[in-house]
Amino acid sequence: MKVLVAYASKYGSTKGIAEFIGEKLRQRGMEADVMEVGAVRDAGLYDAFVIGSAVYMFHWLKEAKQFLSKNHSILASRPIWIFSSGPTGTRATDPKGRDLREVSGPSEIDELRESIKPRDHRVFFGALYRDRLKGTSGLFARWIPKEGEGDFRNWNEIEAWANSVAEALSAQTSMRGPHTQGGG
Repeated sequence: MKVLVAYASKYGSTKGIAEFIGEKLRQRGMEADVMEVGAVRDAGLYDAFVIGSAVYMFHWLKEAKQFLSKNHSILASRPIWIFSSGPTGTRATDPKGRDLREVSGPSEIDELRESIKPRDHRVFFGALYRDRLKGTSGLFARWIPKEGEGDFRNWNEIEAWANSVAEALSAQTSMRGPHTQGGG
């Protein structure tokens, strides 16, 4: 089973999550390539996908959305899981008591679910360091509360999700027998 783990990352947090997921899939016997969405030349070479993007201002990065649009027919015809990286801080809920994983996801999640029908979408906490922010993000950095700065990725949670992806792919392979949809 050849899996593409593709990502769009602004400051490296989402890239780190994607690399970690790719490593966990390889440890579970999958052939997994990890690359930035803009570097993918032929999505048709893969049997399954894990696609992730950083979320800024409640949206996936433009590059991730372009990748999904460009490869829509391939992605919609194969198993796909998606993840978003966004919230930071030590609190799991917002001031209204809502789960940050639920309210921090991309506003286009319903559209993504309808168009590519992912098996699952997961929101993971990310990392944020003020000194790495550039452009407009850098201008707003002074308003980031100190408790919102740091690395808040929960590697145990990410590993559990990656393992669930690997289990689903292993079950699918054993039910149908080994094959390659993409021819490579």
